[in-house]
Amino acid sequence: MSDDKIDLANRDPNNLNDHVQVCFDDVFGEPEGAHSLDCVWANSYKCFNCWKSCCYNLMTFFCAIPISMCWGCEFAFITFMHVWNYTPCLRVHMIQCGCAQKFYATMLQCCLQPCFEAAGFFFNNIKVTNVSG
Repeated sequence: MSDDKIDLANRDPNNLNDHVQVCFDDVFGEPEGAHSLDCVWANSYKCFNCWKSCCYNLMTFFCAIPISMCWGCEFAFITFMHVWNYTPCLRVHMIQCGCAQKFYATMLQCCLQPCFEAAGFFFNNIKVTNVSG
């Protein structure tokens, strides 16, 4: 996605982080028969969300840009290696293997095909007769 069309509302359009469940209800749950006071539960909810939001915002403020720079460099390096190293190397191997495949097929045709044709002619002349008796 380009920078001028970034979706600020849906920041995980490919659902990469569906496994990260960090809402209060995803972390805490009181079963029937074990309920805290309503004011404790409500204030715990507020504290959890406030601290989670503050800490996440502070960590992203200080770390997100340098980390995104590192990951950008990592994926640039991976792309560079694939474009300029791995794909040409794979192409070289495909060309070499194609040549070896033709050589191997020619050797089989020259050496083994006459033997197999002779065996075919030999077994072709065998006649089987069933005698009922």
